Amino acid sequence: MADENTQTDAPVVDGGAPVDAAGEGQRRGRGGRGGGGGEGRGRGGRRDERRPAQEEDDGTIEKLVHINRVSKTVKGGKRFGFAALVVVGDGQGRVGFGHGKAREVPEAINKATAAAKKSMIRVPLKDGRTLHHDGRGHFGAGNVTVRSAPAGTGIIAGGPMRAVFESLGVADVVTKSVGTSNPYNMIRATFAALSDQTSPKSVAQRRGKKIADLLGRGGSKSAEADAEAIAE
Repeated sequence: MADENTQTDAPVVDGGAPVDAAGEGQRRGRGGRGGGGGEGRGRGGRRDERRPAQEEDDGTIEKLVHINRVSKTVKGGKRFGFAALVVVGDGQGRVGFGHGKAREVPEAINKATAAAKKSMIRVPLKDGRTLHHDGRGHFGAGNVTVRSAPAGTGIIAGGPMRAVFESLGVADVVTKSVGTSNPYNMIRATFAALSDQTSPKSVAQRRGKKIADLLGRGGSKSAEADAEAIAE
């Protein structure tokens, strides 16, 4: 009778020792959290396969500059996401950048692209191929120098700065970046330098003078020819 009274309904493993149902549930719960972390790591390992290099749609040039996997520690483990930095331009003097975050890479890229299209700026170009004058940009620890260049020079720039000028439509430019290599700071410093660009036409209108008076002395024929080209 004593044996019948002490009998329990707990399951018995092969060794004969009873296993607590609550303990089994806890072990399964820990295993589930571990499995969730593994799934997040798996998504992170596939992010390079879904990284587009360049996309063209309706005349706009979209370039993915940088993508980063970020994680947030929560009660059940780690929650992984992605942050994307995208540069968008029309190849004719308008360019913008934006960043977005999401649980999946394509969604993060779409958010960054939409933000970049909303923040596009107009940059005056000389002959449609280079900048009118030299400039400097600064943001955080990044210092950027941009210089106009003669025809045939090409885009002498690397990393994020090259993506900006290719999307902008610049064919000849010389750049130098000193300081940080953070793509976010380099992009912002480059846009700070481009925002200070002005054209002779805008300066002449602001000062109430003719373009020929700004380009040369005495109204020379070469200055007048250059003025006519800029006015067009």
